[in-house]
Amino acid sequence: MDVIHPHFSGRTSFSFLLLILLQTATDAQGICSAPLTVNFPENNRVGDLVQTIAVEPAVTLEFKPPADPDNPFRLEGNNLTAARVLDYETANTHEVNIICKAADSQLELIMIIVVDNLNDNPPVFDQDTYPVNVNELSPVDTSVGRFPATDLDGLTIYYTLTPESNGFKLRSPTNPDLLVETPLDYDKVKNVQLILFAQDTPLARASSSVSFTASTTIMVTILDVDNRPPWFQPCNKHEVGGAVICQSDGYTTAVVLNEQETGVLPLKPGPLYAVDGDSGINEAMMYSFLNGDAGGLFAINPNTGNITMLKPTDVLETIHLTVLAAQRTNSFQFATTSVTVNVQVKSLHPPKFQSPQYEGVITAVGVMAMDPNNKDQPLRILATDDDYTATGGLNPHITYYVDGNSDFSIIDGYLFMTKDLPEATLSLQVVAMDTSNDESATARLTVEVTSGGYGVVDMAALGATLGVLLFICLVVIVVLAVRIHKGKANWKKIYEASMFQSNLGQGSGGQKDGIQYTNEAFQNDEDGDSTGSGSPARGSDEAMVKSSVPLHALPRDDTSHDGSDNTDSEKEVKPILTKERRADDGYKSVWFKEDIDPNAKEEVVIIPDSREEDSEDDEDDDDDEQSSTDREENGDGIRRIKTPKVVFTDADLDSGLGVKMEDPAEDSEDDDVLTSDL
Repeated sequence: MDVIHPHFSGRTSFSFLLLILLQTATDAQGICSAPLTVNFPENNRVGDLVQTIAVEPAVTLEFKPPADPDNPFRLEGNNLTAARVLDYETANTHEVNIICKAADSQLELIMIIVVDNLNDNPPVFDQDTYPVNVNELSPVDTSVGRFPATDLDGLTIYYTLTPESNGFKLRSPTNPDLLVETPLDYDKVKNVQLILFAQDTPLARASSSVSFTASTTIMVTILDVDNRPPWFQPCNKHEVGGAVICQSDGYTTAVVLNEQETGVLPLKPGPLYAVDGDSGINEAMMYSFLNGDAGGLFAINPNTGNITMLKPTDVLETIHLTVLAAQRTNSFQFATTSVTVNVQVKSLHPPKFQSPQYEGVITAVGVMAMDPNNKDQPLRILATDDDYTATGGLNPHITYYVDGNSDFSIIDGYLFMTKDLPEATLSLQVVAMDTSNDESATARLTVEVTSGGYGVVDMAALGATLGVLLFICLVVIVVLAVRIHKGKANWKKIYEASMFQSNLGQGSGGQKDGIQYTNEAFQNDEDGDSTGSGSPARGSDEAMVKSSVPLHALPRDDTSHDGSDNTDSEKEVKPILTKERRADDGYKSVWFKEDIDPNAKEEVVIIPDSREEDSEDDEDDDDDEQSSTDREENGDGIRRIKTPKVVFTDADLDSGLGVKMEDPAEDSEDDDVLTSDL
């Protein structure tokens, strides 16, 4: 008999079994039925229905084998129920064999129960804390380590890292590979603590979905690398292109001419030493002179950097030394600095203040303090040095400062306030320091801080000044008012004279332009052609003065009236002509008679002076005869008089002087008919 291949026999056996089952199912078809696979979720409750089996009447069901204590299911009639809580992570499938029995037949049912997986387990990290070291020179995107979490549910894990912007990042939300995000600097950050979170659902999950999270801590230690040279102390740090540079201003000291300094030279701003720029390594230093020892004058300790003087110097000069500091292990890391030695003559006198006490008044920040005894002068704090007699005691190396107080600053001997202070009187101490030899002197300083307002004396002086100015202004105003009043009076006189002329000129002939009657016009008796020197033979009983100035150009007075009211106008202009006779020799004037009645229509006549000599009387008689011939009577009984013209010269129009009388022509149309309508 041939040997049967095991694969063939197994396959053949399964086929035969399947055929038997199919045959049995065919024979017992209709007794009972159920699906071959049934899905049932995990974390169920005991007694939950798994599957209902369809059976014919009088058919009973039982498990095969009938008694199995590990069977997770049970039969309740034709219902298959859960006998215990199922767990996907423990067993995800179960096979159930059920026998269906009838009176004459039976049927075996096989069902596969598939347990559905639910999200019921959180992610888990292997460690609560992960320590990791990273070099400060690690390039960006260098992997620091990978820190995954596991989930029994087999779900995808999503990761987040906090805090953000800490120099590190994750490769992706589902890849917990930690990368360098920005360049690291040991001197800025030496340790970083990161929190890594894991979540078994997407980060932007729906609110209804169940989600579990877990977290772990990553402690990152940044390792220092020897990438910086030594730094002399003190130094000023500067960052250039991401690199840190510490710049030293050098050191200074002073020695006395022809004297040897004992011990270590005192340097400013402090002792000479350097530190490793990589503080995490802090390698030891070696010191040496780079440009020699200045002719054997000085020596430097290679381990400490202390400088000592080997012999005195006999030259008054400034010596410049260059010191080199290099790391002992990596000597290619080095730095240099300068040491300046000032050789000076020995000081015999310390600084001395010109006054043991100073007083000042200061009002604001940046404002110079003033001397209270002389408010126009600023306070000057000055100390002299008798070693500098050639310069009048002025030592250029002396500096000033207020001891223990940074609210004030002294610049070139002048005191300033550096910040706002409340009003108060402060007692301070000022120091004068000779920086060449550290010799100093002190003096008391009293500073009165004020708000910058004026005192009582200043306000009194200001008030007196304003009072004087106000008095001067009042005097000027009074003078101007008087002059204006006089000017108005002069113009009023001219205007009233014009009105008088206008009233005299009114009649049948109408108003005459430019006619003015004033006594002043007859006061100048020097001119032979003027009316003042004219005799009765030459003159007339009445005078007419004609001016080239138009009447409308004269200023009007508010008291003027319209020409229709003759009575009021006559009363207003009457005071212009004087009623007094002038006793001066050679003077003739025009005036009203004492008993003139304005309503009587009397004439205005020129009365000769009674003091004239007889010869003049004779001439007057002749003139009267002549003047009588000039009088005419018209048909209405009104006498008409031909009068000579009195003309003002241009130069005397304003004053009324220089009146010139002219004889009218025989047929002159300009003859005025004067009536007694005054």
